[in-house]
Amino acid sequence: MSFPSPDILVLGAGLAGCEAALTLARRGLRVRLYDRKPERRSEASHSGLFGELVCSNSLRARSPENAVGLLKEELSRLGSFVMAAACETEVPAGGAMAVDRDRFAAWLTEAIRRETRIETVCGELPGIPESSAPVIVATGPLTSDALAAHIAALTGQEQLHFYDAIAPIVSAESLDMSVIFRASRYGKGGDDYLNLPMNEEEYHRFVAELRAGAKVPPRAFEDPKYFEGCLPVEILAERGDLVLAYGPMKPVGLIDPRTGARPFAVVQLRAENLEGSAYNLVGFQTRLTHPEQLRIFRSLPGLGQAEFLRLGSVHRNTFLDAPKLLDDALRLKTRPTLRFAGQLAGVEGYVESTACGLYAALSALAEWKGLPLLPPPRETALGALMGHLREAREPFEPSNVTHAMFPPLNLRLRKRDRKSAYAERARSALAAWMSESGLY
Repeated sequence: MSFPSPDILVLGAGLAGCEAALTLARRGLRVRLYDRKPERRSEASHSGLFGELVCSNSLRARSPENAVGLLKEELSRLGSFVMAAACETEVPAGGAMAVDRDRFAAWLTEAIRRETRIETVCGELPGIPESSAPVIVATGPLTSDALAAHIAALTGQEQLHFYDAIAPIVSAESLDMSVIFRASRYGKGGDDYLNLPMNEEEYHRFVAELRAGAKVPPRAFEDPKYFEGCLPVEILAERGDLVLAYGPMKPVGLIDPRTGARPFAVVQLRAENLEGSAYNLVGFQTRLTHPEQLRIFRSLPGLGQAEFLRLGSVHRNTFLDAPKLLDDALRLKTRPTLRFAGQLAGVEGYVESTACGLYAALSALAEWKGLPLLPPPRETALGALMGHLREAREPFEPSNVTHAMFPPLNLRLRKRDRKSAYAERARSALAAWMSESGLY
């Protein structure tokens, strides 16, 4: 399918781009969707599918009393295709929403290929295509060097960046289950996680190995600025002897059935697919060299003979200074035919990127229909997240959605009740906005 004159161009078929393209196409617009796949892949990709995730648990907490859980609920109410894909491909993960990554990406890829109003163009883009139609740029944190340079020239600023890391994945059949036990913290979610228990001596020896292990050095032009919510495990180890024991390796809520006691520390493994044939090392993002990862991680209890299906790595994330550059509709202030969405626009996380892609599509749809733009209320998770992109601060950094972004409740409530109150207020505000927007 080829359109001589598409109504809108979408650059990038990650979660933000897929969400935007499908939303606009199902509303009647002809969409030309550009992506480097399957011709080229980024360093974080392992397939030629659209909407690829690097981690099965990338959609995070399920409960609407958590800010990201509330955002997922809102996205579902707004008709998100990414949320539909997640529901269809979900795997057990306790209180989190995890998916089978391959089935998830295949669902989105097939939805795009079936949509007659979407034309896909594959290949690396040297810059933003010249077009009389509006453009949504959603090329993600791994935007190619050439396209990033073009965007930097358009925005009149130096390219901003920080670094993100992904964790290793191991084969289930290679694990020593005689020392590993199944459990979720405090029994929430059943036995969805595998737990590698460690005593105090084993823990401190492991921390020492992480600190001493060889790391992949930054290239000459790199200035590593890691996202605090996804720090490499060796950097956490360098921050203090017990940082890991109080962080990703905390043993609270877990009892080793062999001893009847809580371990000093644990490494948790989370299923990567429905079959449970592959497991992710939770919180073990790393810049250790591949040989060091094999040596150090195989020293963990139960991983002595582990087969690593993917080793950890670090990659560059590129983003814009949104408060300076973008307006309420995510348009570039100096060139309003360009919208930016997803992590490139300054949000962090797959759910947040999806939300950004959906809002970019809805604002473009309102413009196409001649409707006034009504930004989502700040009382909603979507509005709170978009508000983060409008608030000037130095320096601006991408962020996940948090309750700190919401307007205060002005009520004296216990913490648990306060989270429920945020959710109830958001539901009312979202329903009113959907009715007033003219788009639902």
